[in-house]
Amino acid sequence: MSDNTQENKVAKDQPSRLFVFNGGFVTNRRLRAIVSGAGYQIKLGHPSAKDNVAVWGHSPTAHRGEAAAAKTKAGIIRIEDAFLRSLFPGRSGEPALGIVIDKTGIYFDATSPSDLEDLLKNHPFDDAVLLKRAREGMYRMQAAHLSKYCATSLTAPLPDAGYVLVVDQTKGDASIRLGGANSNHFKEMLFTAREENPYARIVIKSHPETNAGHRTGHFSEDDLDENMEIYDGNASPWSLMSGALSIYCVTSGMGFEAIMAGHRPHLFGQPFYAGWGLSEDRFPVQRRNRNLTKVQLFAGAMLLYPTWWNPFENQLGQFEDALAWAEANARAWREDNDGYTACNMRLWKRAPLQSFFGKFKRLKFTTPLKDTRSSRPILSWAGKTDDALLETAKAQKLRVLRVEDGFLRSRGLGADLVPPMSLVVDKNGIYYDPSGPSDLEILLKNNTQEHIHRDERARRLIDKLIAMRLSKYNLAANPLPDLPVGHRILVPGQVEDDASIKLGTDTISTNLDLLVATRAAHPDAIIIYKPHPDVEAGLRQGKVSEETALLHADIVVNKGDPIALIDAVDEVWTMTSLLGFEALLRGKTVTCMGMPFYAGWGLTRDKMTVPKRRLKHISLEALVHATLIDYPRYFDPKTKQACSVEIVVDRLASGETHHRGIANRLLAKAQGALASYSWIWRR
Repeated sequence: MSDNTQENKVAKDQPSRLFVFNGGFVTNRRLRAIVSGAGYQIKLGHPSAKDNVAVWGHSPTAHRGEAAAAKTKAGIIRIEDAFLRSLFPGRSGEPALGIVIDKTGIYFDATSPSDLEDLLKNHPFDDAVLLKRAREGMYRMQAAHLSKYCATSLTAPLPDAGYVLVVDQTKGDASIRLGGANSNHFKEMLFTAREENPYARIVIKSHPETNAGHRTGHFSEDDLDENMEIYDGNASPWSLMSGALSIYCVTSGMGFEAIMAGHRPHLFGQPFYAGWGLSEDRFPVQRRNRNLTKVQLFAGAMLLYPTWWNPFENQLGQFEDALAWAEANARAWREDNDGYTACNMRLWKRAPLQSFFGKFKRLKFTTPLKDTRSSRPILSWAGKTDDALLETAKAQKLRVLRVEDGFLRSRGLGADLVPPMSLVVDKNGIYYDPSGPSDLEILLKNNTQEHIHRDERARRLIDKLIAMRLSKYNLAANPLPDLPVGHRILVPGQVEDDASIKLGTDTISTNLDLLVATRAAHPDAIIIYKPHPDVEAGLRQGKVSEETALLHADIVVNKGDPIALIDAVDEVWTMTSLLGFEALLRGKTVTCMGMPFYAGWGLTRDKMTVPKRRLKHISLEALVHATLIDYPRYFDPKTKQACSVEIVVDRLASGETHHRGIANRLLAKAQGALASYSWIWRR
């Protein structure tokens, strides 16, 4: 069991019945499930002295439970949202990713101790594994711009850097009153910020619920002088903090994030993160006199104190499960919230595309692109993005985003109409076209420096892919035949009319040419030729007869397991095949006759001229993080929501993947029968 769930499990000698007097505990299915998973049985009625009563923090309804507990001498357990909650505030109705279940007090009430305060005062925080998780969690939250509410923009306008940031909160918030503050403390905070920074611009950050019109804040235009401004944009707090010289808070959770970002916030209240030597406390909490590192503070507040939910398995989980959900869904909101017009998409692809990109605003489909009367960007399948579409989009001042299958696609072929579990969306080009930059190439150029947390996650992913023997399509394969003994070279066949061949090769652009070149370079090697599965199925071009192939290869392996083949050989020669990338993961030498996305970075032997844009060496971990974590989008077919690469790996390994509907199965059979007329069904 994880640390965080251990800390919140009910001990065997404690009562498990939990009486509630707030309808949310009954109607909120996620909340009910988390509380139940933590070992409590939610009950209605009258508690006894042996029971506990649950109340929501110090909310306006908490008095009901408090009165019942006082009358019956039952214990009180206070429950609140965890510090990484959801995309939107709770008033939107979105369920929380985690809660805190506090048997002593509640974290924002500085008038008395809480379970969190006890943790921070007394936990040794000397567990290397725990601290390593905390460091990686801090890195990932900052890298993904995650806050308590994650639906923030990475492109929103920001004030020019070099300001003092003053953080406002909503009036009447219990964390202010119980954090030893009131409205006068906000006035004092603003006065002090100006006094201590007489020549600096003051930027007042308003609260998201104030921006949404739900609750008023403490500051208005009447409070500003000539060098002050109120910022009510939806920028990521991490972006705002990166431009700040210093940060002033009362009890806002943004002060906690400021510590994570390397600031030492000035505090005019007594929030949970005050008193640990990481902030300038204007009103110290006398009970707190321990110095912690920000990693230890994060470990206590994010890993040990909350009870987290795993949305992908619908059960209790760890902080990392909630983090993975927040990363994937915050990215989906940021990229998709304005909606798209999808152009020239085949009919069978429309439902998967709607699932991937239409959660927040449904896609509009059109064929061909016409005057859309809309500012929505255009989604276009990369291989069908022609000059006519680009010119039409340019005339309407619309961005064109190219879509393509990801690198861990499915169990089954796209040519067999199996929906994808990963897609890439590229605003600059597309990964298989080396003639110009792509988003992936830009990511790789920016990933040249080693980073311990990035590289460790990539290494875990590599190890998992190897252990689970996963590749792009994960097809059922025949056992390998006995292979000749010697220096073995795998030559993977490709679809010869594929865009990666047309755009990514020069002198060697057919499967036969590749075989000839490989044999010429290695006259004594054992050359193993593996035809491409789409070509084997008769769905695409590139067939080399076995008789012809054996003039240059020692053996042809039809429908062979590609991972078993990679394991069995010493090196791989390819044009642009993804098998070259999969071979790199497994430590094989890879020679590229073309220029695939993984070539030109010092990891392959490149026979084609490398674009000057790529003349940098990167690590395998950097390649994998950019290619499999940062670049693609992933979709969980089990829960029908955006997810992380690790979830897709688990689904591919377990077989919990997309199942084609009857229409797709019948169409796939028909197109197989009509393979020689593919120009009809591939329109």
